Amino acid sequence: MTTAAELTGSDRDKQKLRIWLRMLKISRQMEAEIRERLRVEFATTLPRFDVMAALYREPGGMKMTALSAALMVSNGNVTGIVERLVTDGFVVRVPVSGDRRAMIVRLTETGRNEFAHMAQVHEGWIASMLNMLSDEDADILVELLDNMQIRGVRVR
Repeated sequence: MTTAAELTGSDRDKQKLRIWLRMLKISRQMEAEIRERLRVEFATTLPRFDVMAALYREPGGMKMTALSAALMVSNGNVTGIVERLVTDGFVVRVPVSGDRRAMIVRLTETGRNEFAHMAQVHEGWIASMLNMLSDEDADILVELLDNMQIRGVRVR
């Protein structure tokens, strides 16, 4: 196995490409597994889980525009999901006083309880998927990823 010190500039670029491809592949595999488990165990979707997670973190609720921004998706994407969550009794819409067009959406008590249960199970899935990492390796990986996030992704 070639060490990082032995790599040339071109080889380093290829190594970084391999890193990116592996990160992408692992991320996609884990996401596919999570989507399947959510579907099978909770008859729900990852986007619904994400909407409920965002609302769970904001007990007072959120305006639809803030919810869309938090999830980094369009208002249209969130609207359909929220509609179904309202129909299922997990979310309510509350008018914003002084703004006839705006609505705050928040989890109902049923929605909060359902999400809390899903989140606990979800956490177990993630722990299981990453159980091959030692505590030390996990700490190192978190530090590396944090450094990448802090520095931001830039194209030279």
